[in-house]
Amino acid sequence: MMNAFIQEHDLFPAALPFNTGRLLRDKHDLYFEECGKQTGRPILFLHGGPGAGIAPSHRRLFNPDRFRCVLFDQRGSGQSRPFAAVESNTTELLIGDIEALRKHLGIEKFILLGGSWGSTLALAYAIAYPEHVESLILRGVFLGTADEVSWFLHEMGRFFPEAHERFISYIPEVERDDILNAYYQRLTSCNPAIYQPAADRWASYETSCSTLRAGSRHMTGAAALSMARIEAHYFRHNCFMPDSHILSNIDRIKHLPANIIQGRHDVICPPFTAQKLTLARGKNARLQMIDEAGHSTFERGIAHALLAALDSI
Repeated sequence: MMNAFIQEHDLFPAALPFNTGRLLRDKHDLYFEECGKQTGRPILFLHGGPGAGIAPSHRRLFNPDRFRCVLFDQRGSGQSRPFAAVESNTTELLIGDIEALRKHLGIEKFILLGGSWGSTLALAYAIAYPEHVESLILRGVFLGTADEVSWFLHEMGRFFPEAHERFISYIPEVERDDILNAYYQRLTSCNPAIYQPAADRWASYETSCSTLRAGSRHMTGAAALSMARIEAHYFRHNCFMPDSHILSNIDRIKHLPANIIQGRHDVICPPFTAQKLTLARGKNARLQMIDEAGHSTFERGIAHALLAALDSI
């Protein structure tokens, strides 16, 4: 059986950043890094979640001879501090962080590459600062709407019922009418004995639904906490955007080329949303549907499509 994930030799070699730094933004100390060629075309990688953070494997998507790739951990994520913090953590503030990072690094325009929540943030930043965006590469599109959040919490279980049962069974039956609030109250507790098991359940649910080939995946520890807590924070506050913010403001970015890569069997961010965005974007948007893929960046078809999109610009 063909391996579901891209092989090591198909990615660019692992390499250390040529620059790392920290950007102080009000209550948050943000970690960023640059890899590739210092004089290359600037491209900003935006991670998902929110709360997932960057990883060394993300650098391997970018040709080090062509790109100056900037990666950073969004508020509360990865090596940014305070860790897993939801205070002063909103979409508007993240957009401001990107703009501050752009100025700090002396970059006039970015190519933006974002997947899942990263696609949301890429689109939101482009709407706010279209003059500083060259083009977009989006994977597993999420527009931050109430319907998408409801899908994640409830309807995703139609395709992964075992994972969904483990997710909801953690919450007492009397609280299941508002599963998001029940998790949010636990995830924002000050007691590790309360917040960590809830985080493990939330993150394990999401990762178990993230690929075409189903499997029970158990995610625990710090990475689970930042992703679960910050996602619940954003979901509970409607992603800090009006429900139709992105599509209502799409005219501001219709002129920007967009390559949209979508797993046909993406259950976390269903293909319908990518199609809707592509139709709204018009002639400058290209949708590539990957038949044998779900949501994960490094599923074989998704990763090869991202590499090809980067090679074409």
